[in-house]
Amino acid sequence: MSRTIIVSNRLPTKVQRNAEGLTFQPSEGGLATGLGSIYRADGNVWVGWPGLFVDDPAEQAEVTERLKSDSMAPVFLTEAEIRDYYEGFSNSTLWPTFHYFSQFATYEDAHWAAYVAANQKFCEAVLALTGPEDTIWVQDYQLLLLPEMLRKARPNATIGFFLHIPFPSFELLRVLPWGNELLRGMLGADLIGFHTYGYMRHFLSAVTRMLGLPTQNGQIETPTRTVLVDAFPMGIDYERYAETAASEAALAHERTYREALRDVRVVLSIDRLDYTKGIAQRLRAFEQLLINHDEWCGKVSLLMVVVPSRDQVAQYASLKEEIDELVGRINARHGSISWNPIHYFYRSFPFDELVSLYRLADVALVTPVRDGMNLVAKEYIACKTDQRGVLILSERAGAAVELTDALLINPTNTNQLVEALHEALVMPEEEQTTRMSNLQALVQQYNVFAWTQLFMDRLAYSKIKQHTLSTDALDDEARAQLLREFQTATQRLLLLDYDGTLASFYANPQHARPDAELLQLLSALCDNPQNQVIIISGRDRGTLEKWLGHLPLHFIAEHGVWLRRAGEEWSLFQELRAGWKREMRPLLDQYVRRTTGSFIEEKDYSLVWHYRRVDAELGAMRARELMNHLTFMTSNTDLQVMEGNKVIEIKTAGINKGTAAARWLATEHADFILAIGDDRTDEDTFAAMPASAYTLKVGGTPRSLARYAIDSPKEVRQLLRNLQEVQAQIGQE
Repeated sequence: MSRTIIVSNRLPTKVQRNAEGLTFQPSEGGLATGLGSIYRADGNVWVGWPGLFVDDPAEQAEVTERLKSDSMAPVFLTEAEIRDYYEGFSNSTLWPTFHYFSQFATYEDAHWAAYVAANQKFCEAVLALTGPEDTIWVQDYQLLLLPEMLRKARPNATIGFFLHIPFPSFELLRVLPWGNELLRGMLGADLIGFHTYGYMRHFLSAVTRMLGLPTQNGQIETPTRTVLVDAFPMGIDYERYAETAASEAALAHERTYREALRDVRVVLSIDRLDYTKGIAQRLRAFEQLLINHDEWCGKVSLLMVVVPSRDQVAQYASLKEEIDELVGRINARHGSISWNPIHYFYRSFPFDELVSLYRLADVALVTPVRDGMNLVAKEYIACKTDQRGVLILSERAGAAVELTDALLINPTNTNQLVEALHEALVMPEEEQTTRMSNLQALVQQYNVFAWTQLFMDRLAYSKIKQHTLSTDALDDEARAQLLREFQTATQRLLLLDYDGTLASFYANPQHARPDAELLQLLSALCDNPQNQVIIISGRDRGTLEKWLGHLPLHFIAEHGVWLRRAGEEWSLFQELRAGWKREMRPLLDQYVRRTTGSFIEEKDYSLVWHYRRVDAELGAMRARELMNHLTFMTSNTDLQVMEGNKVIEIKTAGINKGTAAARWLATEHADFILAIGDDRTDEDTFAAMPASAYTLKVGGTPRSLARYAIDSPKEVRQLLRNLQEVQAQIGQE
């Protein structure tokens, strides 16, 4: 029976050492809650670091045994690994870079080496627990290399990866000396998840521009697999917060706080100490509120909770000092004996007290400079059981994409933040209720359990899709069966692509003209009235006419635009326009000027940019740029951009080899069908074929809708010779 293995840097239980020995404290984090139903199920396990340096074998055995009873398995990190992998590369290189604070990032080879080694240690721990059919879900930025490491050891495993922080623009990622390695590490997964479409788009762009891999519709074509990329906004355990907010314990705490604060309005700020959270900017904006709107002096207080975090690190210690100074100065300048503008707590709160603070707050100020999601905003919403209160939210938090009924602000625009605070404090109760009820409906529906289920369902789907596209080689047994069915059939239909299928590719496409052998093979097949041979190509009709028009072949040219039955005139698949070429041609001309060796082929109703003669690295880079540019220009038009083998083509959408082949099949009866092609455009043909057809993908990746894979045009010709021989045997009989 297959199992699910969760892997993260930290386990959902924190192990600590005191005078009596080791203690085990469960985490209350959202991830632990959401994944609880998975890792505690029969046979499943969560793998991670227990949060403590343990080098004594007896203590390691104790930790392992205690955690095993709660479906966890520890990875023990050395002090050097904690320093260089965790505090070093993970939090001093990746964290600032991914949050757009690259000025704080360090680039130490020793830290990178430790990161690689630690990921390998996690890999070995996972492999020791998993079988080939198990599902592995890797979490977050500390383990970006792990999916690829697991893939090498378990090629057929189901592997998911989720990033819980922002994914930056590729311009920032390529600053890292190891950016390509990190991307390849992530691509070991079958499904890669992000909180928002924006992060997903950045990742796809980075993969395209840094690795040169093609992407389309959230799918990345690697040399061995198709990787699915999607957005999964994480939620919270809504019911837990709502039920606690209605509990007597939370109400009692709220009464205590309210008695101390009297009738002062409360603006709440809760964050971990971090330079990404915008805490100092928040304090300055609150002070500016008291200056710009002095009517609020004595009537509103900022209740600020800062949870300690890494304050021994220089940037964090400096931030802590700045916050302390700002709080002291603002309270000294604006406070009075009976009123403190800011109530500042540098500590964490127990859960029920935290919930009571959410209940108490008239306004929640959640204004990170950059944040992957920010669950504080959702926690505040869940706790407002009376549907009163206003959420002010940074547009740079992932949650802003969903929580559009909040007051969205730019966290570095102080004036905007000041006015949002004032607007929130004077907002009518009716509007508060409307906004909050909308927010609660969304947060309740898309909770952390829905997030978990959606990701796991999508991961299973990605694997099913991979299996659907997996193609077996045309072995001797399959070849023999194909030839037997060809022999017994009364009407046969052969749909043959040209370039890369019947003929090899050439730097100059005009050099791919048919040789004597190919002409003889096609002629022999056409001589049998039981055979219909269709050349189904992206080539223009003029070239096909010149090269093969003297044979009794049928033609589908320009990917389905032009059709011609043997002996008849060419006809359009449907009425088309070509005026768009005047608008697109200048862009392609620009890329030809920038890319030595590339050229444009103009067909009747399409434009093709060829780059087979271009330096491989430059060609791949220019092709990615052009694909992105053309995709943008053709959005909301009836044009589509198709990528083939060293070509990019623009044509009218909805017409392809598949639609043309389907029309042909609708008018012809055949009890044997063979379709052979080599690139993406031929996938449309394969998709249009009935299940009984023999569909063959030539060369390259084995991922295809075709039933079988065949190595090269040379092998295709051998198969056609086999068909000719079978045909000759029938004639002799």
